[in-house]
Amino acid sequence: MTADSSRQNTRRALLAGVGLAAATGGGWWALEHQAATGASPTPAGDPLPTDFWTKQFDTLNGPALALSSLQGRPLLINFWATWCPPCVKEMPEIDHFHREFSGQGWNVLGLAVDSPTPVKAFLAKKPVAFQIGLAGFGGTELAQELGNSVGGLPFSVMIDAQGGIRQRKMGATSFDELAAWAKAFVA
Repeated sequence: MTADSSRQNTRRALLAGVGLAAATGGGWWALEHQAATGASPTPAGDPLPTDFWTKQFDTLNGPALALSSLQGRPLLINFWATWCPPCVKEMPEIDHFHREFSGQGWNVLGLAVDSPTPVKAFLAKKPVAFQIGLAGFGGTELAQELGNSVGGLPFSVMIDAQGGIRQRKMGATSFDELAAWAKAFVA
């Protein structure tokens, strides 16, 4: 290898690294920008994908969870993963929302964009009272159909009893925020 070809290879590697850093930075900026803008309220209730209520998800301890079993009541769906620090941080907040609002007719569903083994280990250490479905990495497709344009986690969607999307949020949420969403519309 000549000195010129070595410099060209170094230059190519440097340009590839700069390109990768720019792409990563752009993705980070998009995620941060969407998270900074907070939830996106949809007062009229955007429609769900046409096949939404036909979907089913495996669970850790029993039969598959059919979304149709949650139809007709307000529903909070949270897409999360064990390898996502903001997801792990918000789990107690979502569990608090579930405990406070399930008596008012609310369903809460965590869809793990993860494999069963780490989900089971995580929930053994930090159990939650709400239902967990195993969406696997295909869960990102459903999240995108529900408005997650960047494909990041965590992602929360609030659906009213009539099946309209009322809130979406990329990034971690809190009990206070979820409670405010729930109180903002009559279920």
